[in-house]
Amino acid sequence: MNSSIQKAQKINLKDLVLSGLFIAIVFVFTYLIRFPYPFSMNSGGLIHAGNIPLFAIAIVFGKKHGAVAGGIGMALFNLLSPFAIWAPCTLIVRGIQGYMIGAIANGRDRNGNSTVWNTIAILISTIWMLIGYFAYNLLVFGNFAEAVSALPGDLIQTALGIAGMFVLIPILKVIKRKYP
Repeated sequence: MNSSIQKAQKINLKDLVLSGLFIAIVFVFTYLIRFPYPFSMNSGGLIHAGNIPLFAIAIVFGKKHGAVAGGIGMALFNLLSPFAIWAPCTLIVRGIQGYMIGAIANGRDRNGNSTVWNTIAILISTIWMLIGYFAYNLLVFGNFAEAVSALPGDLIQTALGIAGMFVLIPILKVIKRKYP
């Protein structure tokens, strides 16, 4: 086999394995570290730690892995829980959020190493996430007050993700250096 073909296959296999691993990590963080959001008017009020790996993976491994891990990992949680109604929204909103974080944090030779750009990435993607879930909640529940009541929980999840990502990013960077 041509060495460039072998290299392409190796890269694709590595990406496939990493994607599976990252999906599993996001799913586990979302599933194991969660509690109901007591102030939401709907049954979807939930605070979870899935943003921790979503943010860290997107910053360290980029937009493609961020999109796949965030979108599929959290949508899989929705599908396997009482929150299945949010799976389509989660797949799209969290997938795009992971893509946005990875694209902004890793743009122009930043490689996820700029605290300022990482912060900008999370802030911009959080605005997207809030708008996406608000619109979906409005569509599903048809009630403005219910859609608004979920926003503080989404912001708490974001704050939890930001705080926790600082622990996970150094671990992921070691893995990235060890298995380039």
